[in-house]
Amino acid sequence: MASKITLMPLQFVCLIIVVVMMHGSEAQQQPLVKGLSWKYYESSCPKLESVVRKQLEKVFKKDVGLAAALLRVHFHDCFVQGCDGSVLLDGSASGPVDSEKTAPPNLSLRGFDIIEDLRRRVHKQCGAGSVSCSDITAIAARDAIVLTGGPEYSVPLGRRDGVSFATRDATLANLPSPFVPTETLLTTLAPRNFDATDAVALSGAHTIGVAHCPSFTRRLYPTQDATMDQTFAGNLKGVCPDANTNATTFMDIRSPNVFDNKYYVDLMNKQGLLTSDQDLYTDTRTRAIVTSFAVNQTLFFEKFVNVMVKMGQMEVLTGAQGEIRNNCSVRNSNDVLISSVVEGDNIESF
Repeated sequence: MASKITLMPLQFVCLIIVVVMMHGSEAQQQPLVKGLSWKYYESSCPKLESVVRKQLEKVFKKDVGLAAALLRVHFHDCFVQGCDGSVLLDGSASGPVDSEKTAPPNLSLRGFDIIEDLRRRVHKQCGAGSVSCSDITAIAARDAIVLTGGPEYSVPLGRRDGVSFATRDATLANLPSPFVPTETLLTTLAPRNFDATDAVALSGAHTIGVAHCPSFTRRLYPTQDATMDQTFAGNLKGVCPDANTNATTFMDIRSPNVFDNKYYVDLMNKQGLLTSDQDLYTDTRTRAIVTSFAVNQTLFFEKFVNVMVKMGQMEVLTGAQGEIRNNCSVRNSNDVLISSVVEGDNIESF
């Protein structure tokens, strides 16, 4: 049921940008991880962000759905082994195939080719080894937000690319599941220094993009979830006539390809798609936060920018750590290693 929706009119996007930049200084005041900087490439690659932005404008004009895809890649990268571009790595021909990229939660990821194309363009502009794939992924995620109507913000840069990828089990252990209640979500995010407001704001990324039927049909079959609107449920059953249908539907029914606060309006009307979405309004610890974002888009944008900058600094590699890949899907030595380090709570796939 996906359909093409025109990108936000330029004048409206600009208005949003002005409003958020006036109120969104909170993110810029956050302490940065050592090695990251707001102006990291100012001298070495001054046109970096304009190269990425110009190309993504063309990409999203052809397929606006790729905006949500690129945002999701950044999320999945950061929550597993940190924001090191490890999710971009393919398994080596001679090594294990149990890679992070092929773990169940990541099988539906797309946009890897877009990120590699951006790397080629950036390296052509600034030289081989000039900018990491993990930094390009972070910039692409920000531009995905901006170009669909969301807030403009600066991205701290200076990440290095990891030389290993996580195992299937490590990936499953570190990505929040769409089936968990708010209690589990908050417990999982707390050790990463995310509070309830952060959790609700991060979930707001679901204002764009689609979800596959298996991620929410347990709310429809065999018995309908009581927290789901009847009409909404009926429409979903039309898309997913049984629990295993491999179709997709928009995560925000009001403005599916516009980055705004309508996702929270959905939740207030029992029209959240995933269990982890709707329970944010059911749980008393997060209900008021959902309401505040539903009635105040500027507040949502401010808190979303804040948590995106925080997330983008998770377990980053800087300085002499890691490398800057010459191909985002392959370690420079072409000898990809699997990381044996597993951190975070053991929960289901995202």
